[in-house]
Amino acid sequence: MARTNGVKAETTAQELSTVTDIEETVTIEAVTEPAEDAQDIDDILTSLKTLLSTVEKLQKVRQEVGDIKPLIGRMLDGELVANEELEQLKTGVSGLTRLVRAYSDHEVALAKAQPARKLLDQVLKQS
Repeated sequence: MARTNGVKAETTAQELSTVTDIEETVTIEAVTEPAEDAQDIDDILTSLKTLLSTVEKLQKVRQEVGDIKPLIGRMLDGELVANEELEQLKTGVSGLTRLVRAYSDHEVALAKAQPARKLLDQVLKQS
């Protein structure tokens, strides 16, 4: 024969809903964190791609302007330049404007891409 010890093992509806709410809250929090991490990773990768693009543009413009640097030096020294060289100077001076803009874009992209360092450190430590 089975004996009873006189203690009732009943659970009220309120106690059950509290347990259920806690479990749901934990589940929701656990699901939202990876989504935020994935968004952060996407943002970091996008910033790295932007940085790469700005580096390419900056190098291209630097090379274009660098080719006319001797002509600009001669012009600043007061020398007269031939017609062909004058056209190169005009192109070069407009290139200087692009160089300043490219440099500025590069600096902004570089600042935005800095969180990639932390991510790379984390990934490389785990590998």
